Amino acid sequence: MPSLPHSDELIFFVNGRKVIRLTGTKYFCGGGGCGACTVMMSRYNSTTKAIHHYPATACLVPICSLYGAAVTTVEGVGSIKTRIHPVQERLAKCHGMQCGFCSPGMVMSIYTLLRNHQEPTPEQITKALAGNLCRCTGYRPIVESGKTFCVESTVCELKGSGKCCMDQEYGSLVNRWEKMCTKLYNEDEFQPLDPSQEPIFPSELIRTAEDPNKRRLTFQGERTTWITPATLNDLLELKANFPKGPLVMGNTELGPSIKFKNEFHPVFISPLGLPELHFVNTTDDGKHLLFQIRCAGYSLAQLNDALHFIVLEQPKEETKTHRALLKHLRTLAGAQIRNMATLGGHVVSRPNFSDLNPILAAGNAAINLISKEGQQQIPLNGPFLERSPEADLKSEEIVSSVYIPYSAQSRHFVFGLRMAQRQENAFAIVNAEMSVKFEDGTNTIKELQMFYGSVGPTTVSASQTCKQLIGRQWDNQMLSDACRWVLDEIYIPPAAEGGMVEYRRTLIISLLFKFYLKVRRGLDQMDPQKFPNIPEKFMSALEDFPIETRQGIQMFQVGGQDPVGHPVMHQSAIKHTTGEAVYIDDMPCIDQELFLAPITKALALPGVVDVITAEDVPGDNNYQGEIFCAQNEVICMGQVVGTVAADTYAHAREAAKKPRIITIEHNLFLSDEKKIEQGNVEQAFKYVDQIIKGEVHVEEQEHLYMETSPILALPKEEDKEMVLHLGTQYPTRVQEYVAAALNVPRNRITCRMKRTGGVFGGKVAKPAVLGAVSAVAANKTGRPIWFILERGDDMLITAGRHPLLGKYKIGFMNNGVIKAADVKYYVNGGYLSYKSDNFCLACKTNLPSNTAFRGFGFPQGTVVVEAYIIAVASQCNLPPEEVKEINMHKRISKTAFKQTFNPEPLRRCWKECLEKSSFYARKLAAEEFNKKNYWQKRGLAIVPMKLSMGIPTAYYNQAAALVHIYLDGSVLVTHGGCELGQGLYTKMIQVASHELNIPQSYIHLSETSTVTVPNGVLTSGSMGTDINGKAVQNVCQTLMAHLHPIIRKNRKGKWEDWIAKAFEDSISLSATGYFKGYQTNMDWEKGEGNAYPYYVYGAAYSEVEVDCLTGAHKLLRTDIFMDAAFSINPALHIGQIEGAFIQGMGFYTIEELKYSPEGVLYSRSPDDYKIPTVTEIPEEFYGLGEAGMFLGSSVLFAIYDAVAAARRERGLAKTFVLSSPATPEMIRMTCVDQFTDMERLLSKEKGSPGHVSYSIFFDVSYSERRETGSVFKCLNSFNNLDCPEPNP
Repeated sequence: MPSLPHSDELIFFVNGRKVIRLTGTKYFCGGGGCGACTVMMSRYNSTTKAIHHYPATACLVPICSLYGAAVTTVEGVGSIKTRIHPVQERLAKCHGMQCGFCSPGMVMSIYTLLRNHQEPTPEQITKALAGNLCRCTGYRPIVESGKTFCVESTVCELKGSGKCCMDQEYGSLVNRWEKMCTKLYNEDEFQPLDPSQEPIFPSELIRTAEDPNKRRLTFQGERTTWITPATLNDLLELKANFPKGPLVMGNTELGPSIKFKNEFHPVFISPLGLPELHFVNTTDDGKHLLFQIRCAGYSLAQLNDALHFIVLEQPKEETKTHRALLKHLRTLAGAQIRNMATLGGHVVSRPNFSDLNPILAAGNAAINLISKEGQQQIPLNGPFLERSPEADLKSEEIVSSVYIPYSAQSRHFVFGLRMAQRQENAFAIVNAEMSVKFEDGTNTIKELQMFYGSVGPTTVSASQTCKQLIGRQWDNQMLSDACRWVLDEIYIPPAAEGGMVEYRRTLIISLLFKFYLKVRRGLDQMDPQKFPNIPEKFMSALEDFPIETRQGIQMFQVGGQDPVGHPVMHQSAIKHTTGEAVYIDDMPCIDQELFLAPITKALALPGVVDVITAEDVPGDNNYQGEIFCAQNEVICMGQVVGTVAADTYAHAREAAKKPRIITIEHNLFLSDEKKIEQGNVEQAFKYVDQIIKGEVHVEEQEHLYMETSPILALPKEEDKEMVLHLGTQYPTRVQEYVAAALNVPRNRITCRMKRTGGVFGGKVAKPAVLGAVSAVAANKTGRPIWFILERGDDMLITAGRHPLLGKYKIGFMNNGVIKAADVKYYVNGGYLSYKSDNFCLACKTNLPSNTAFRGFGFPQGTVVVEAYIIAVASQCNLPPEEVKEINMHKRISKTAFKQTFNPEPLRRCWKECLEKSSFYARKLAAEEFNKKNYWQKRGLAIVPMKLSMGIPTAYYNQAAALVHIYLDGSVLVTHGGCELGQGLYTKMIQVASHELNIPQSYIHLSETSTVTVPNGVLTSGSMGTDINGKAVQNVCQTLMAHLHPIIRKNRKGKWEDWIAKAFEDSISLSATGYFKGYQTNMDWEKGEGNAYPYYVYGAAYSEVEVDCLTGAHKLLRTDIFMDAAFSINPALHIGQIEGAFIQGMGFYTIEELKYSPEGVLYSRSPDDYKIPTVTEIPEEFYGLGEAGMFLGSSVLFAIYDAVAAARRERGLAKTFVLSSPATPEMIRMTCVDQFTDMERLLSKEKGSPGHVSYSIFFDVSYSERRETGSVFKCLNSFNNLDCPEPNP
């Protein structure tokens, strides 16, 4: 690569070439948290003569660090132009993609694994994919594609018992339903994996690596200098000359700081590859065996391999610290980050959330430092982790090695514990690393260390507590004192960053209790007679949930040979997996192009061409309530104030500055109240046995689609025309808003949409505003404008699913029959409410307007109904499933708005789900499990669904299509729907193939455009296939009617012959089709109407296991049954089922947006906003039909069931509030016990005079202690302090 003067030549290869332009690698977050930009890095080790392949996130790899490396991108793996690789083929044919934006990253993760392990295990597949996010598929087909490379099992993997999944539960279902199928692809079509065909590592790089005359390399940029030293002495010289120059190895911490915190460094020093910093050995200092790692260049993945080797070679009792490190390394980040981040960098950076540093400290590790002035060793202890000045590194020092001592005695225990929002690839909410040594032959504490992370600005050592406990016996009273003292020593202020103060303080002592139990078990194993074991019921508290390889079965009905009804691969699947599917940001550069960024700083900055504000809008700046650029006042956080146009994307971002504001407008509503009433509710309340009241909060959800909102605006030179390429669900709306902003007729605006990387409702409304902003900039500058939002800006500007508050009053009989229900819904609409027929009050706030999201209100509103059903069941002492069935429609009925429907499909799905999930048997098994386990509980739930389809406004259900038949017989289909990853184009090809009776290969569908099909409605509400399919069917039938006379005369002729003859006879080979739409309506004054064209019905069963001490949960199994009529493409529909379910599961459990009191969104990246990963999906996943997102709530209510079991055992109130999402915090704090009560009592007393004495016991159940009151009574009287029993 050419460099500026006074620079060395930067030599590296990409796919075997030195200079190349590639777009297959995708950009999602810029912080290494998603895996979309995964590539394979390959380096040659001149010492071992081996080539090391590892995955890396391209967004964090500085280009100067690539010297001597070979990079393989998805294009280098395979291409449709040459030969696709088996990884790409199998991911596509296993239907492991939808929008396809994450597919290149998935391919590279699996491909890199195969380069290192040609026959991987299922566990290795899961581990390799843990750093890759997917928002569409639900992960199951992706994992399944990877498992096709594993050694085949001789039995069905679904059971692990030697019996096939088809033998029992689901075998009977297949026998009863005709034409049922469980195979979505044919393995016989897969090409074999041939390692001999993989690219060869460039020989030039081998020669460079083995060059004995290595020298310092310098790469000079416009503002910075990158220096790579040749030797350790050279490195020390550079560090002495540039003491503030950061050392760059993996760039996993420095990179995000530069990108997101605007850090700047004029000099970077990168000792990557220095052999002196890559070394492992064991030494003996005369007292202890030591494990030494020359760590500065050792990645965490390499550390993991070294530790595995050590624990295999050395006795278990000597490697307790090493095993604790291995445990945390399994869940720390993803494979990409573990292969980039180095131990030396991690140790020195000392992040407060570190899982590794506290273990090293607890294991008495030390670090060796070296500089030009000499060497020194400092303990990796509390003062070092707490950044005490006396324990800090000097600016010229570097870490040369880390010493990890072996355990010197058997009575030494080291454990690391953590709790995070999700099991893998998430920073800890709290982590605790502890070690204890005992006097020989006793349980008397000789040494004790406790470190906590994520409880303050640094890792915190509970040193005072430890000192007080020296000499104490390891017993209940010691535990009680330890919990009280550590809470007193580690103070988390009420306004602490990250919030969750009560939960984090509870975790501090909950994790301490787990450590206590682990040590008790260890002592028992050494001497069972002297140290009795803990109660059997407490054993479940000892182990974390295992990370299992997921498995499942999918069943569907199939037709004959007709293309409709078969699992056809997505039209763009191969292009997705090869990276050759073109998204907006992949389009070629355009002459004189400019890049847009929201908000501005100054025109004087480099590269800035213009600033666009409200004054530059030729037409309406306020169109239908949407303000394109703020003028005079900013009405919401995230509103675009203006934009800056610059010659490069980097310059545009540099010139941008974000706005600040805001106050909340209370008690303002964006819409009038809408009611649906049936019968006389107030009268009904007079004749019921019981009445309950309650409320349910359902928080919002971020779409987190893989591709942020992209727009390319191209101004034309005449007639004020403008062409926009964009990713949207509603091109017509963009056309409308752009025309209004430019004050031109709509026929001058062309919107083109080919594909986009995920939507889920998030690209219905907002792209119109962003399109208008882009068009105004293009109009003013007269130059092409690229406007592609950064992830954080997209999350801030576009908002998400509406938060909802549901308030209910329910009247019911003692047998569970509900007679009266008064339910009110309130949603946070933001500053503007889009037109909607939802019956709720939209509350006005000064946040961005919330918008459509899968289900558009249904997933929130129906949770309220399920919640009050469970409350009724609890009051009646009946199982929830019994109350649901009692109140379920049993015959043809009318909705509350008087629309007739037949509930028979719903009841059938309900019955099948109960039977095939073995619900009652599993419920008994869960109850038995709960009797035997105090700290872990299982819960299960079954949820029915009647999902309304379409929109209650008739004109939103219309569609049009255009079909051309060319003289060679090929067919071009166009319609008004948008390809969003749901496979709409593929299904339209199937419909056209069916109607024209020609092979699918004859048919092409290129893009959606306002030029070819005008006035298209939004692709949303699960109606895209329905209405556009009708339009395509209509136009194809019209064309077949044109061809009918010719076909009748020549029935044995070929399609091409008929087309040629039609042209000769001057018969039109082009036609339009139209579907008027379902004539839906809703009269809100009367409260009645035929609001929806039809309903789909389903039921889902889920079973979870909950850790009551931490709030963690594990999804054990899910069964889904749906009646969605006959599927056009079962493979695509099943993908929608699983993807929607997992997205719903995330919505109801772990996905949580956080704001400041002023309305500033804190959660603006995948680091802060956690969606499910491959390890969160069910261990067993059974699906039939097409499901809605709401069925993910079965996980929420299974969690509720598990928490209820815990509360019953503790003697707590049986009715309680568990709102959505059921985060670990909510789960833990609802499982009230000794620890939550102690935290609340001590927190209340913090700062008061006197001393609270409090005891914790584990040898009797909590409910028994509550009966005596001894848990809450102060054991000593002091200062007349009142210690009342906390309210459960």
